[in-house]
Amino acid sequence: MFFFHPTYLLVFPGILLMIWAQNRVQGTYQRYAQIPSTLGMTGEDVARTILRRMGVHDVRVEPVRGQLTDHYDPRTRTVRLSQGIFNSRSLAAAAVAAHECGHVLQDVQGYSLMNLRSTLVPVAGFGANFGPMLVLAGLFLGSSSVLVPLGIALFAAAILFHIVTLPVEFDASSRALRLIDEFGILQGREHEGAKAVLNAAAWTYVATAVVAVLQLLQYLLLAQRND
Repeated sequence: MFFFHPTYLLVFPGILLMIWAQNRVQGTYQRYAQIPSTLGMTGEDVARTILRRMGVHDVRVEPVRGQLTDHYDPRTRTVRLSQGIFNSRSLAAAAVAAHECGHVLQDVQGYSLMNLRSTLVPVAGFGANFGPMLVLAGLFLGSSSVLVPLGIALFAAAILFHIVTLPVEFDASSRALRLIDEFGILQGREHEGAKAVLNAAAWTYVATAVVAVLQLLQYLLLAQRND
């Protein structure tokens, strides 16, 4: 039966990469969450300082529940920082807060890939949820089913979101490090700590994209076998 087809082994390397990336970001975050910055600015202070220095006065900064749930919402123009970042004076908090401000700068400057990613959000959510279900249902029904190509097309749309996310996140981190230096948020070698945190976080996006691509390849091979 297709449920145990060897193509499922294709996804395993991606899963291992995902586990490694998650462990790395957690370990790096925990390390630098214990190191306070010289200026002692909280994540909230960092975000508000950067926004003010950039001349952005219509973006709110507020706390959000959860760990590493930090994000910028362009629809409501709100930077949301998790409690561990919002109130923390650590290097990790400064890096994460600056990263979200990097997204604000992308929004202000009309960064095209960020706009594209925002457009893809509803399509990606639908494709990720229903694409695999349609593929498996189509494989069960047999080669005459149109569900397999439809499911693959939907899942491919979700993958496009993950691929577009990569340059958006890399660019936001690059902007964050420049903002940290330009506005003197961190001092001396503290910059390296912020860079380590952002680099570790970037690997989670890479791993997610790799898993999605491998899963798509798996579906394509299963569909070919089903013909």
